[in-house]
Amino acid sequence: MTPLNFNRRSLLTAGAATASSLWLPHVRAQAAWPAKPIRLVVPFAPGGSSEIVARAVAGEMAKTIGQNVFVENKPGAAGNIAMQEVANSTDEHTLILGHIGTLAVNPYIFAKLPYDANRDYVPITLVSKVPSLYVVHPDLPVKNLKEFVAYAKSKPGQLNYGSAGNGSAGHLAFEYLKMVSETFILHVPYRGTGPMLTDLMAGRLQAASVGAPALLPFIKAGKLRCIATGTAQRLPQMPDVPTVAEQGYKGFEMTQWYGLLAPSKWPKANVAKLEAEAIKAARGSVVKEKLGQELALAVGNTGAEFDAFIKAEQARWKPVIARAEIKPEGA
Repeated sequence: MTPLNFNRRSLLTAGAATASSLWLPHVRAQAAWPAKPIRLVVPFAPGGSSEIVARAVAGEMAKTIGQNVFVENKPGAAGNIAMQEVANSTDEHTLILGHIGTLAVNPYIFAKLPYDANRDYVPITLVSKVPSLYVVHPDLPVKNLKEFVAYAKSKPGQLNYGSAGNGSAGHLAFEYLKMVSETFILHVPYRGTGPMLTDLMAGRLQAASVGAPALLPFIKAGKLRCIATGTAQRLPQMPDVPTVAEQGYKGFEMTQWYGLLAPSKWPKANVAKLEAEAIKAARGSVVKEKLGQELALAVGNTGAEFDAFIKAEQARWKPVIARAEIKPEGA
């Protein structure tokens, strides 16, 4: 009986060892994520608020997540090209910087999208809210929003404003202002904030609404004049610039926002790790300071809170888009 018992014990031990050898590499593989640099796709051209926010949070995440996090700008089709690519990615190392336009506007201005804003992604964290500023070329004979509205009404259809594209945050912000001020100003869509600002400073456009981070350097340099902020209160960094609400449009508020999302098919363990690291980065002093210098507010909420925020923004902008009859470029 002894040899038999010995053989049984040997077989059981050998079987357990074999199972462990098969199981442990799997555990190590999961624990090792990310196994290569993480790609953070920004669905807009370089030079806008989106790139500033993306680079700030990517730089901090890279310090703790175990791999480099690099930013790649991929503009086109109001962000739809990048959104589709990330939704279809399978490498488990590609993220998207979500935005008011791609998540809360595009679903209502395009008859058909190559992605589903609520189904194809899992929200990670809302990184930042960015105040929208209303600016004009300095040669325009106006110093504030009241004067601008009066000037626009005296020249209906003769002034142009630019945006990063149809359905972009800047497009929404200016159409919202046109709606409440009852002015007729022509919209000129561009492929990104950078090229639009180039034309605005050259005098080929008269006005625009853009996120504060992209505008601040040009306002300080006197290349653009800020006539109003879209925030509920005046910005501490610009105490002399009144809000839209202060200048006769009570309750007016417009901010852009940016957050991280991963493809919904990612393993939950990877999503959880990314969420923890992204929140840590967004709430950290370095990101807060970097974004604060650019007039942007760092947030860093949970994935569940970001998900609820996206749905609330969709409900907010759907009727505005319908009323302004905002259509995608070429429609």
